[in-house]
Amino acid sequence: MLPATFKLCAGISYRHMRNMTGLRKNAMVAIHHELSRLAGPGPSNWISQVRRRSSLLSSRIEEGRYSEQEMSYVKQGEDALQKAISILGEQDGWTVETVAKNGDKVLSKVLPDVGKVFKLEVMLEQPSDNLYEELVGNMEQMGEWNPNVKQVKILQKIGQDTMITHEVAAETPGNVVGPRDFVSVRCAKRRGSTCFLAGMSTQHPNMPVQRGIVRAENGPTCIVMKPCAEDPNKTKFTWLLSIDLKGWIPKTIINKMLSQTQVDFANHLRQRMANNVSMEMAHAC
Repeated sequence: MLPATFKLCAGISYRHMRNMTGLRKNAMVAIHHELSRLAGPGPSNWISQVRRRSSLLSSRIEEGRYSEQEMSYVKQGEDALQKAISILGEQDGWTVETVAKNGDKVLSKVLPDVGKVFKLEVMLEQPSDNLYEELVGNMEQMGEWNPNVKQVKILQKIGQDTMITHEVAAETPGNVVGPRDFVSVRCAKRRGSTCFLAGMSTQHPNMPVQRGIVRAENGPTCIVMKPCAEDPNKTKFTWLLSIDLKGWIPKTIINKMLSQTQVDFANHLRQRMANNVSMEMAHAC
């Protein structure tokens, strides 16, 4: 069955076959059934739960709804999600980079086809729905609470799951790392109670390379927010980060900076969510 599935999927890579009615739908269904079969009985970790519930390899796309360019962006986002889920599903080979006093932990791993990736693991005392709304629904407001980000702008939305964004990162203290920006395709999905926000670098006609700013690259990246089994008002928050800052920056500096950036992000997010709760309580009075 697996070879046949790959042949079916490979067929849609040819232009004349992509337009055949129902072919892409059949390929998506075949992938879903094949993943379900391969998952089989096993550990009830969150990766296998997600794969059993529904495939993260396909979107509910209406035939003919999107242009060829839009479909390309959708595929890039889903590819980033698929690859990130695969990386996070591998439990072996991770090295601890740093552990904060509150238990926040950053690990790293070197992958042959990606390079060094970082993984933040924290527990946040917020429901996953609230975190999803802040990070996805209020994405353009990130510069208000995260000092490592100057600006996030949504350049284009494609359906409910896919968007193209432009992010401008702040300079590091002492300008050790100068201005950087990113153009990314992002794929936001919810499967049951688990939320995902994946992404990777792309190109967009409305955002060419900016003068005086280095265009860096990222991906695959992915944030996974899963409610704590013991307390649904807490969320297990995992952030996979893969980034190429470009330029001649020593790897030791980059590694230290990226791991610290992830720890700082968790703290800034906690503060943002706490402020949101305070504002809601003030409005209720």
